[in-house]
Amino acid sequence: MSRTASLTRTTSETDIRLSLDLDGTGRAEIATGIGFLDHMLTAFARHSLIDVSVQAVGDLHVDYHHTTEDVGIVLGRAINQAIADKRGIRRFGHAVVPMDEALVEAAVDFSGRPFLAWDVAFRQPKIGTMDTELFEEFFRAFAFNALINLHITLKAGTNAHHVAEACFKATARAVRAAVEMDPRVGDAVPSTKGAL
Repeated sequence: MSRTASLTRTTSETDIRLSLDLDGTGRAEIATGIGFLDHMLTAFARHSLIDVSVQAVGDLHVDYHHTTEDVGIVLGRAINQAIADKRGIRRFGHAVVPMDEALVEAAVDFSGRPFLAWDVAFRQPKIGTMDTELFEEFFRAFAFNALINLHITLKAGTNAHHVAEACFKATARAVRAAVEMDPRVGDAVPSTKGAL
């Protein structure tokens, strides 16, 4: 069964086209107009092994908020669509990723009950031209639209670039583990309820 999705979301603030394949090899074609966000999404694709294509046009003359949040919305919705009824997946994923002095832990549950627990503080307000406060907005939009429970915790780190990159890589690794098919589960939904 193909676990793919293609979505378009157009508002007065952004126009986003995104496609993905959960069973890819980590290929990324990313163009959001925000260089650092492109870098992070490329890392997410590579470490999740999800093929991701994103073309986004946003009101960057205002700031990066709408584009960053809306890309999170569409990426989350696409993963939720591609995962379908969640039969056969591992459901839970966990990763601890170091990036030089930074260390980030991410844990995810494809529970259908969205939540973001964000325990990450940045010492710098910007990375290049991108506000570091936007990373929480991205992950909240992602988690709530993917219908996942996502915990991201900074264990150590002072360099904002390293902290942000470790957040994306740890989340990618956790998602990769959670969406992986579990041969022991077979065609069952991994829940005592029988549905997620």
